[in-house]
Amino acid sequence: MSARAPQDGPGNGPAVGVVVRPQQPPEALREHATTAEEAGAHELWLWEDCFWAGGLTSSALALAWTSRISVGLGLMPVPLRNAALTAMEVGALARAFPGRFLPGVGHGVLDWMGQVGAREASPMTLLREHLQALQPLLRGERVDVDGRYVHLDGVQLDHPPLVAPPLLVGARGPKTLALAGEHGDGVVLDAGPSPEEVEASVAHTGRGGDASFRVVVFVPSAVGEGARERIDVEADGWGNHRPATPLVGEPDEVTALVRAYGEAGATSVVLQPVGDGSDALDVVRLAGAVARIVEHRGSDV
Repeated sequence: MSARAPQDGPGNGPAVGVVVRPQQPPEALREHATTAEEAGAHELWLWEDCFWAGGLTSSALALAWTSRISVGLGLMPVPLRNAALTAMEVGALARAFPGRFLPGVGHGVLDWMGQVGAREASPMTLLREHLQALQPLLRGERVDVDGRYVHLDGVQLDHPPLVAPPLLVGARGPKTLALAGEHGDGVVLDAGPSPEEVEASVAHTGRGGDASFRVVVFVPSAVGEGARERIDVEADGWGNHRPATPLVGEPDEVTALVRAYGEAGATSVVLQPVGDGSDALDVVRLAGAVARIVEHRGSDV
């Protein structure tokens, strides 16, 4: 199974993935990645939260330990990275693992950016300039930029990807969603939006109905007794609203919710474990079970 384009997902439904949260220690990544692939999940997603583990390093490990599953990184905070270095790293992974790497960039958590001395006065300008540089670099073009934050003088990758990977943008607010639609190949939505909120977010991108535009949605998920309660406790701790549509229950029930997200515009629905991670591998297996149901029912259409 290679990375699937949004328009040719299983049975015209969304791809089903699972995230390995950075609270899992690096040595646990291999088991999570191989279990996800063996279970049948379509995508494995990683975060680059401060100060857990480098997202590109983790992505390289996950790609090397697997052979079919797509690996997404949602997201790399652009304040931490030089645009040319990001292109070099992303280009190397996209070339070594063609069609399997889904890189994402975004503002990052601004307080964390401040901790490392990387918080800039205009995060929107910074993100826009990175996107405008990364896109042509990953296409193998020579790039000259003299922006407010990004400065490149005749930069060109010696080993660009044979096929440029989709460049996704992490977004919440209307301005960043519009930026994702203007300069990205897709958007990553976190914090467990409802299908209705996904539909509204897609509208803000201006790319609704565009089959080439990816919409990746992270939705909290838990398995076993008290699953919904554990999701609510974690959401309260983050200060977020309680997710209206958590992915809990039996695989058939979760599949119905996944399809609802697909109807709202999601091209990938990613199960996000919560709590202390004690049921994280169970959530990985749930993602695989749902992915298999989506494929099976799609083949009957």
